[in-house]
Amino acid sequence: MPMTRRNFLRTSSAALAVATFSPRLFAADDPKPGIRISSCVVGLKQAKQAGLDGVEVGVGGAEDKLQISKPEVRENYKKDMRETGLVISSFMMGLFNSDPLASDPRGPAWLEQSIDAAKDLGAKDILVAFFGRGSLGSRGNIKKADVDVVVERLKAAAPRAKEAGVRLCIENELTAQQNADILDRINSPAVTVYYDVGNITNNGYDVPAEIRFLKDRISIFHFKDGGNYLGQGKVKYPEIAAAMKDINYQGWIVMETSNPSRDGVADAKRNAEFIRKLLKLG
Repeated sequence: MPMTRRNFLRTSSAALAVATFSPRLFAADDPKPGIRISSCVVGLKQAKQAGLDGVEVGVGGAEDKLQISKPEVRENYKKDMRETGLVISSFMMGLFNSDPLASDPRGPAWLEQSIDAAKDLGAKDILVAFFGRGSLGSRGNIKKADVDVVVERLKAAAPRAKEAGVRLCIENELTAQQNADILDRINSPAVTVYYDVGNITNNGYDVPAEIRFLKDRISIFHFKDGGNYLGQGKVKYPEIAAAMKDINYQGWIVMETSNPSRDGVADAKRNAEFIRKLLKLG
């Protein structure tokens, strides 16, 4: 989807000056509905070359002060956004895979730092990851004690996220019903699901049925297909596209794709073209 401000930011020095002081001009949450394509495996300049709309960035490793919370780090992102005309679609809190939100005492502060940084950079969604040591369970099994802690910590962070216009998007290996139960307990529009079609396919779940069940509780998607280009692995993308159409999905698709040719730009461009054809995007 074309961004309403992109050409203005490219051509007007006045707008560039305003953008320096008003980062929300970069907001990833455009008021016009539509699907846009992002990537978490290339940077903004590569994404520009590949014809994408934005990128997903990591918040950094397990330090008391996250990298993304440092003003100089965000200033570099703002500079790249001005130069490319692209935006940061989302943040990725992958550190919770090794330093779990359910057990690390720094977790609540990391959520707060990420929310504040996302607001500053205009990113709408924050991936809150639960894999590896941070797993909440898989294939129907659930770690109840960990889930209880996670629910309380996300519930505590939700008002701050809502005030910032940011969503905390949980990504895990639980079923759609189990994720819905977690969201019901938190009971906030600021906590949603980040749906990874590759991970859920690998878990053996019925991906189209889950998408239709969760509906607007899904705020953002990860697309990947193992070590293949999109559409060349076992993920059933035509059925997924039909389900996304049924729920009228409008938002970001973030490519978490492999790099078969070892040319990041070329592979990102190829995968984005697959998505546009699959979803009949203009």
